[in-house]
Amino acid sequence: MHLGMKKIGFLSFGHWTASPQSQTRSASDALLQSIELAVATEEVGADGAYFRVHHFARQLSSPFPLLAAIGARTSRIEIGTGVIDMRYENPLYMAEDAGAADLIAGGRLQLGISRGSPEQVIDGFRYFGYPPAEGSDHAAMAREHAAVFLEVIKGEGFAQPNPRPMFPNPPGLLRIEPHSPGLRDRIWWGAGTRQTAEWAAEQGMNLMSSTLLTEDTGVPFHQLQAEQIQRFREAWKAAGHQREPRISVSRSIFPIVSDTDDAYFGQAADSQDHVGYLDGGLARFGKTYAGEPDRLVKELADDEAIAAADTLLLTVPNQLGVDYNAHLIESVVRYVAPQLGWH
Repeated sequence: MHLGMKKIGFLSFGHWTASPQSQTRSASDALLQSIELAVATEEVGADGAYFRVHHFARQLSSPFPLLAAIGARTSRIEIGTGVIDMRYENPLYMAEDAGAADLIAGGRLQLGISRGSPEQVIDGFRYFGYPPAEGSDHAAMAREHAAVFLEVIKGEGFAQPNPRPMFPNPPGLLRIEPHSPGLRDRIWWGAGTRQTAEWAAEQGMNLMSSTLLTEDTGVPFHQLQAEQIQRFREAWKAAGHQREPRISVSRSIFPIVSDTDDAYFGQAADSQDHVGYLDGGLARFGKTYAGEPDRLVKELADDEAIAAADTLLLTVPNQLGVDYNAHLIESVVRYVAPQLGWH
């Protein structure tokens, strides 16, 4: 069976904890190991290194120093986020950071952004100086920040120059510098519902479909997600954008090819979707795929959302260390992905 999957990367939360069971015991470990894993990922032939962004947590937070460092150490892989919570962002400062990191990487950034999810602290964005305006709410504020960011990374001038500047200006209104051409087409929206996916398509953003959907229609997770992707494609077409959109899904996939794999993930082989409550509503979470490669190929070939997406992000257990995670990624690339149409 030949599916449409074109790219495979990893998605890391960058958890760290001082526990002796963890290989990642400090913020320094989390950052340095993230760089090493990205380098190893390029070496084993996979296509991307993506990172979650969380604030006030023992996880990765400020993405741009990390993305820039990876950009300087690699030459081929895509480097991205899944996702940046726009409630916390100063969109103009973010445009400078993103432009700089993208130029350092030679135009390889793929930035997932979103309205954010439940956080470690209550309304953490308020501490960053972003209370929602009167009559607005945090989700609307995230979309407003995103709109400004998308506008200014186009590279058009909008700021009134000083008539007596210290250094000569180019003619006309000034833009955010550095500008990285093409970055606007490499912004993805992390959508948790079918409706948000349609909105993302209208805005001309690629779709990063979440590991959980904050709705439940009773169908299996992968079918609900495939429907979300289908609606995104239809909305994209209706909006008349000129380019092909990109779509990613993330999955936990653990090929069991060694005793160590079996010890860690043998028990997960009978995992199922589960439905729970999140933020007061129903949510559906996808299952974990673990097993011998042949069995995984069969199961994944039936996953309608993987078939509909062009990019698969493997959620990695980063606290098991760089070597083990590089082995996991290599196992997927070597034993599973080629059977699913990836080459």
